Amino acid sequence: MDFEDFNNPQVAALPNHLRQYIVGQHYEHYTPIDQAVWRYIMRQKFSYLTDVAFYPYIPGLVKAGLTIDHIPRLQEMNHALAKIGWGAVTVDGFIPPAAFMEYQAYKVLVIAADIRQLKHIEYTPAPDIIHESAGHAPIIADPDYHQYLSYFGSIGAKAMFSAQDYELYEAIRALSILKEMPDADPIGLKNAEEQVAYWQQNMGEPSEMALLSRLHWWTVEYGLIGTLEKPKIYGAGLLSSIGESATCMQPHVKKLWYTPEAVNYAYDITQPQQQLFVTPTFQNLIAVLEQFADKMSFRIGGSYGLQKAVESGNTCTVVYSSGLQVSGTLTNFMKDANGQPAFIKLTGPAALAYADKQLNGHGKDYHKDGFSSPVGRLKGYDTPFEDFNRDELLSVGVSVGEQAQLSFESGINLKGIVKTLLVKNGKTLLITFEDCTVKSADGQILFDPAWGVYDMAVGESIISVYSGAADKNTFEEIGYSPKTSTYHPTYSEQKLNLHRLYQRVRNCREQKSGYDRLPYIWDQLQQDFPQDWLCALEVLEILDHKNDEQELALIITQFLKDKAAALPELKKLIEDGLYLIKHPVEQ
Repeated sequence: MDFEDFNNPQVAALPNHLRQYIVGQHYEHYTPIDQAVWRYIMRQKFSYLTDVAFYPYIPGLVKAGLTIDHIPRLQEMNHALAKIGWGAVTVDGFIPPAAFMEYQAYKVLVIAADIRQLKHIEYTPAPDIIHESAGHAPIIADPDYHQYLSYFGSIGAKAMFSAQDYELYEAIRALSILKEMPDADPIGLKNAEEQVAYWQQNMGEPSEMALLSRLHWWTVEYGLIGTLEKPKIYGAGLLSSIGESATCMQPHVKKLWYTPEAVNYAYDITQPQQQLFVTPTFQNLIAVLEQFADKMSFRIGGSYGLQKAVESGNTCTVVYSSGLQVSGTLTNFMKDANGQPAFIKLTGPAALAYADKQLNGHGKDYHKDGFSSPVGRLKGYDTPFEDFNRDELLSVGVSVGEQAQLSFESGINLKGIVKTLLVKNGKTLLITFEDCTVKSADGQILFDPAWGVYDMAVGESIISVYSGAADKNTFEEIGYSPKTSTYHPTYSEQKLNLHRLYQRVRNCREQKSGYDRLPYIWDQLQQDFPQDWLCALEVLEILDHKNDEQELALIITQFLKDKAAALPELKKLIEDGLYLIKHPVEQ
């Protein structure tokens, strides 16, 4: 698919490894029923959420390029969002958490292209265009909130994740897809639910990404703001659920202050929440995030960060105190007597970078068999090795063409002929040796001259370890690809006939003509689609506002009331729809 940036600077800046998740919106795939679902939900939002949503939400809908009457086109949203420094792209359902976070860091909303079915109009566990656009986008207009959102993304993009994280992600994605299928196999659905439950119970120690996902859930998705007694909604999961946005305010849903302790509360994406967290301000969200980030590998570095990288088993970046960045899969590291890193070993393709740009000649092709290097100070020197001046370098033989002998405080020893030095901003980053031998304190061979040229990283310590490559574009990092695809139905002729009835009602409302066809449409609904309620509601809305066909209006009203009484799951939906006919909303 050709990349479309919608003339939006934020979208245009997306790197290749994120562009792979983008899919076309295919606006023509939205059915007249889809448009009616959007309109119903948006009318409910303008009615109910005016009182319970955080103030910027309602004006934010307009600022995000959203209208009551039609599903937004991506170009419309990007035109509006560009004015507040954001952009939007459409994706295929749930994307991996790490990619989702990085999109936020680039100030781009990822919007699931699909829309929920009518039977899931109150809530869907699957991401859809209602949740993403009408949930997330409007609050972004608040400057403190969009600062939090993008900052969260930049931190989340560095979070370590585990193999179990991806298993749970796949299980949740598969379940959400099945739940949105009109005729999902009950056995398959049960198995998918069991898979989610299994991985939720067998995650082991939560990874940084898993813990961050909790903070994201309790703020961005299900957050409340204000006071415990009278909070307002800002979380997109609540704003996009016309069911839970009401029930969440009831006393049985506990309201707790949002503090760093929220990270200890797991969540279930398929169930209503048992408790919610209230923040007094959006600045408090940033304060809590800062406290959590201080405990992450990218800020702690050292042996702690290296161990997290080994456990991850994925591409990570190790940052030396000199500024040198080493990207690849860390498989082992050695500690000195004080527990500090003494030696790192990456297996498989690796790359070296500085300031997030790959160093010339040090890409994955050159370091295709991995990379290893000592860490630490040289024995007998108080000055960090990377800060040695010319005389100090000469004192240990580090001069091009000369043989150097380096003894590290950890006991590691190196002997070899200096081929090149790489210096940036006054710090030595890398020394390349020929005929080089590296041994550990106990005499173990860490590098043998027969293995070729040896590139040694220079740095007193490891100051940061984070997920992903330093220079993702040159590392040619191919992001994780989901195993499942979202469901796209093929409609029967009968279903297409229902679509046509919905479209005729829509045409009548928008064109303000063809009212004489409404009795016929009602007859067709009664004859062929007696289970439908939303199209009947739309017919009644037009009749009521025109004050026409009053007898027919009474018949449809009684039909809807009878249906609400017979089917408890439709009671609130129909009653809310009838209320809006008498109390219309305007944008």
